[in-house]
Amino acid sequence: MNTIELNRATTTQTTKTVDYKLEVAIVPVSDVDRAKRFYLGLGWREDVDLPIRADFRAVHLTPPGSPASILFGTGVSVAAPGSARNLLAVSDIEAAHADLVARGVQVSDVFHGGPGFDLAAQGRIAGVDPNHQSYGSWASFDDPDGNTWLLQELTTRLPGR
Repeated sequence: MNTIELNRATTTQTTKTVDYKLEVAIVPVSDVDRAKRFYLGLGWREDVDLPIRADFRAVHLTPPGSPASILFGTGVSVAAPGSARNLLAVSDIEAAHADLVARGVQVSDVFHGGPGFDLAAQGRIAGVDPNHQSYGSWASFDDPDGNTWLLQELTTRLPGR
């Protein structure tokens, strides 16, 4: 088999994969109205608030610039309120930090180094990554139930992303 035949055979044998796009992250909360006020106070867009039944209410909110939203409500999750850990990518960690502070959110100081996704403080170095490496600077905040949001500065995506 020559090179042309090999390439043709390879092309016809590949299978197309299905796109899987994250649409919603579920955030378990104890007080739907309090959570809604908090996230709206962050400037997140209300997509829907559907009081379907007394035991089921679904609230979808979307962070600015995000294609995915969060979902919380009554009868939405059996997870304990405050147990969610989520990550938000931001293009400018210092601007995101300043925005949250201006909105009255208690947000950690910006840091780099350390354990990355592990929210423990050991190994963290105060301030923005000195080389401004993408994926290198972080901050975090909690919603009123203790659900944690980790902010990660992402200026240039890794190849293939």
